[in-house]
Amino acid sequence: MAQANSKQSQRISARERIQEAQRREQAAAKRRQRIVIGVAAVVVLAIAGGGAIAVSSAKKDKETAAGSGSSAPLVVPANASGQDGTVITYGKADAPHTMEVYEDFRCPVCKHFEAANGETVKQLTADGQIKVEFHLASFLDKALGGKGSRTALAAAGAALNEGVDKFKAFHDVLYKNQPDERTDGFGDTNKILELADQVPGLKTDAFVKAVQDGTYAPWAAKVANAFNDSGVQGTPTVKVDGKPVTLFSGQNPATPDQFTAQVKQAAGL
Repeated sequence: MAQANSKQSQRISARERIQEAQRREQAAAKRRQRIVIGVAAVVVLAIAGGGAIAVSSAKKDKETAAGSGSSAPLVVPANASGQDGTVITYGKADAPHTMEVYEDFRCPVCKHFEAANGETVKQLTADGQIKVEFHLASFLDKALGGKGSRTALAAAGAALNEGVDKFKAFHDVLYKNQPDERTDGFGDTNKILELADQVPGLKTDAFVKAVQDGTYAPWAAKVANAFNDSGVQGTPTVKVDGKPVTLFSGQNPATPDQFTAQVKQAAGL
């Protein structure tokens, strides 16, 4: 009888531990899915179930190089495009239609979008009808603390300097390996360089030096300020010829077919 009672107690104890673990995981999931943080004039909201992370403020603060007010010289990477070199264009520059993609490398919802349709974005440029313009932000650094968005963006500038295809491949690697947005994992340049190993031919001496020295940090600040001035209120945001594209349906990202159909409709293709 004593042995039977002991086994029953063990089962109850195990069940309680499982239930407690489930409660903790549910609570953690809710925190990850719905984050409301006020930092000075900036409010960041991660909408549960796949919305955008929104940034709103009465007056957006201007970014500074590496967030420290650095007076380092502005170096614009080769292959930068758009006004003041703050846009990254992927695809044929003379494509008649433009897809604008607004993202923050630290944004978890951007990761979900990229996982669902990052490859589709690439495929849509294949026939030369659509080019992609990346507009990158770093507002999550101010909202959550740290420098991961800015460090990743500056490293993306170093990749862009090596070539647009190198940038796109590095961009994709960053999203596939994105750390929890609260850990600021991208703030470590050693981690950034480790991830760069996944892009063949990217880690030239020039790339490594640029990442270690923060060569493109002033440019990254300029890119982030251009995002702040764009009027876009959340990441990820996608527009085609100025028309917004719906990226999520309820709790799920748009499928590649759904996303492609929207893009082609907006472009009149």
